[in-house]
Amino acid sequence: MADVAATNLLPTPRKPSFPINPELRAYLRRYKRERELPVTYERLRAFHEVIPLTDDAGKPTLWDSVIYDSNEMPALNEALKEVYAWLKVAGDLSVVSHLYIDRVDFCTFGNSTPFRIRIVNAYNDNQDYFYIKKADASRVYGLELEHLLSPNRLQFLTHGSTLVEEHVAGVPGDIFIDQWLGRRSELKAIRVAKELVKFNERCFIRLLGDMRSYNFVFVVTPDFEEAQLRIRAMDFDQQSYNGRKNFYLPQFFKENAPLVQFCTRHLRPETAHQYQREEQTLILQRASLASERLGLLLHDMARDPIAPKDKIHTLREGLAEHYHRKDYLRCESMGALIRENLESIRRDIGRPVVPELVPE
Repeated sequence: MADVAATNLLPTPRKPSFPINPELRAYLRRYKRERELPVTYERLRAFHEVIPLTDDAGKPTLWDSVIYDSNEMPALNEALKEVYAWLKVAGDLSVVSHLYIDRVDFCTFGNSTPFRIRIVNAYNDNQDYFYIKKADASRVYGLELEHLLSPNRLQFLTHGSTLVEEHVAGVPGDIFIDQWLGRRSELKAIRVAKELVKFNERCFIRLLGDMRSYNFVFVVTPDFEEAQLRIRAMDFDQQSYNGRKNFYLPQFFKENAPLVQFCTRHLRPETAHQYQREEQTLILQRASLASERLGLLLHDMARDPIAPKDKIHTLREGLAEHYHRKDYLRCESMGALIRENLESIRRDIGRPVVPELVPE
C-alpha cells in the first residue's frame, strides 16, 4: 500500500442525487434488479410521528422510529413483507408468512435519507434488516460494481425512484477501531493489516469514495485456528463523483488513521505490495468472469453524467500520474476511468479483462 500515512481530507459536501436513466434501467431490468414493488420510498415518507431511537447504552442514534396511521399499518406491514420476499426469495410469499415487521426507522443523515426496516421471525425471534431509499444512479452503479468486482455479493432492487437494499452485517469500522483493534487475541494483527490493504485497493480500482471508518464494516469469521477478516463497504453514495484521487483511497481519511498506523506497524512494504497484487489479480479474475455484464454496465456508466466534467478531468490527471499512463487523459467519463484502471492493472499482470465499450 503506497503512501500509507493518513492525511486529513476535508469533509464531504453533499452529493446531488442522479436519476436512473433509461439505459441503466434497461440494464437493471435485464439482470432482474428492476421490478414492480408494493412499497415506494414516497409511501414510507407519509409517517405521522417520530420517536428518537437510542442504542443499548441509552445514547441517541442517528435514527428515529416512525409511526404510521393505524389504518395504514396492516397493509403496509404486508407490503413490506412482500418486498423482503422479493429481495431474499424471488417473491415466494409462502416462506415469509411467519415473519412480521417489528419497526421502521428513518435517518436524515447522509444523501439517501434511508428507511431501515426490522423484520423478525415469529418462531425464533431471529431478526434481519433491509433498507428502502431514494434511488440514485451513482449509488446503483456502486452497488453493482461491488457485486461484480468485490468478493461480496449484494442483493438490491429498484422500482422507479425507489431503491431497496439488503443489510450488510458486520462490526462498523469505527466500533472495530475503538473496541476490537489490538484488543482481541483471536484477531491476528497481520490479517487485519492484510485486509486493509486489499480493501484499499478494491475501493481505488472501482472508484468508491468516502470510505471513512463508519462507512464500512468488518466481517469476522471464526476459523479452526484464528479468525478471518473481511472489510465490506456499506455506503455507496460516493461512487465515482469526487475529483480527488486520494478520496478513493481509504488510507487517507483521518478517521482511518488508527488502522493505517496499525497496518504500518505490522506490514513490511514488500508484503503490502504482495497483498495489493493478490487483490488486483482477483479483481481481474472477477472482471473476466462477468465480462459481458461488466462491459454493459461500464458502457452505460460512460454515457451517464454522474459527475461534473471538471471533476472527471481532475481525477483523470491524478490517475494518469499515479499509473504513469497518458491514456487516462482521453477519458471523458467516470465509467471510462474505471475501465482504464482495470486496463492499468491488466498491463501490470498481463491478463485479459473486459471487452471494449459496446458500440453506440
